[in-house]
Amino acid sequence: MSAELPDPRTVSAYHRRLPYGQRVSAESLLGEPFVPFEGEVRVVPLADPLIPEPPRNGEPGGGDCYRCVNPDANVIWHDDRWDIRTGFEPIGLPMMAGLAPRQHMTLHTLTPDVVASLGEVVQRLALAIGRIDGVARTHFSRWGDGSEHFHMWFLARPLGMMQLRGAMIAAWNDMLPPIPDEEFRTNMHTVAAAMAEGGGQAVGAGAG
Repeated sequence: MSAELPDPRTVSAYHRRLPYGQRVSAESLLGEPFVPFEGEVRVVPLADPLIPEPPRNGEPGGGDCYRCVNPDANVIWHDDRWDIRTGFEPIGLPMMAGLAPRQHMTLHTLTPDVVASLGEVVQRLALAIGRIDGVARTHFSRWGDGSEHFHMWFLARPLGMMQLRGAMIAAWNDMLPPIPDEEFRTNMHTVAAAMAEGGGQAVGAGAG
């Protein structure tokens, strides 16, 4: 008979002290310069942890890896190691793009040649997004527990929009008015063409 799993709320000192089922206060966020909310913010109750965690897409028992099943979907540039995708959905920023290896890899299984090229391609993409008219900075981050395939997100911060600095730029992206399709097509082409100057190929909407 297999041993019973421990209560997931007690697996570590961190887990044991959290107020599961309760609403934590958002007061510490309000008034911060980069937080786009004011007044009363109602936080959802803290859910119990799920242990073992459900498999991500691409893992055994999970769904298909979207990037591997749809290798060309939304790709605007690629080389032998990396691709850039955008245009998944309407956005409020001049650009939101995903960078990922073309082969199915996680951060922990990136091959030495892909690891060695990561810094260069991150810098190139940040500079390429900076070529879009009116963009001041490129913010980037690694998040997304839904897929086993390593990916990073790149978001354009418009010039002078100081409220959009920091992690909340992703929330602003969802809340700002969607940019017009023609403008976004121009931005995709700008980014893909800039990337192609250093190698690789602009494809799809990026080549238009």
